[in-house]
Amino acid sequence: MQNNSSSNNTDSKTSFGYHDGEVETVISVDDVNRQAQQLAETISLEKISGLVEGEPFLKIEDLNAGYGKMEILHEFNLQVGKGQSLCMIGPNGAGKSTVLHSIFGFTRIFSGQILSQIGDTQKSITQMSSSQKLKEAGISYILQDNSVFPDMTVEENLMMGAYLKENTDEVRISIERIFEKYDRLKLRRSKPARVLSGGERRLLEISRALVMEPNILLVDEPSIGLEPRFIDMVFEILDDLQRNEGKTILMVEQNAKKGLEFCDIGYVLVSGNLAMADTGDKLLENPDVGRLFLGG
Repeated sequence: MQNNSSSNNTDSKTSFGYHDGEVETVISVDDVNRQAQQLAETISLEKISGLVEGEPFLKIEDLNAGYGKMEILHEFNLQVGKGQSLCMIGPNGAGKSTVLHSIFGFTRIFSGQILSQIGDTQKSITQMSSSQKLKEAGISYILQDNSVFPDMTVEENLMMGAYLKENTDEVRISIERIFEKYDRLKLRRSKPARVLSGGERRLLEISRALVMEPNILLVDEPSIGLEPRFIDMVFEILDDLQRNEGKTILMVEQNAKKGLEFCDIGYVLVSGNLAMADTGDKLLENPDVGRLFLGG
């Protein structure tokens, strides 16, 4: 990175990279936003729906949403099928996490709607509370920040995920199922969560979300703060949940390459707008994505 501190060095300028790693050319965030925004004209509803396998399991239509009086998302559309995964990438402040917040009920919806498959019927969940979305629509949100309760045991942390379940027997069965699936947690079930490694804490956060047996997982930055070996572990866990348990996964991931390699569908967001949409593989091969977000 070079700093344009001398008027004689006309080729140097301060730059900010979106991705990790070494590259010969790093363009500024403003340039990323400006260049990526120019691509938004090519996105159509036909393009979005064409990426879905079967009928949309979760759908966002012309959503304008934000916080207080500030609108972050503008006429935003999204579709994902049952058992599919979708990853959103883009510069900081693009509105990626706001999409997840809007789905789960953490934002102000100015207009538009969010629909989800509940049983055999697609229903609007736009005005549902977060608790209703978890209990009735089967949508669970895995937070970006460390949300483990360090002084509680692993088992007690899992029980916190079942606060909406009224049947204690069902809670026990669900937790035992998780322990049978993940030995790392089973061996530490009576230990305080503070003894877990970073990757194990992330596993506990994911597992706590599974106690309510959701159909849709909203996953915010699963790789954040983790060592590479734990990042691979977390993505293997998510892959198993999608491929073998049929979970629908919506993800925000700052590690664009890792997220697009994992997901069936990739979206690029810029300034609250959908700038690009394609399969994860095709976005990885797209020269604009490589230039703007992957450093290639």
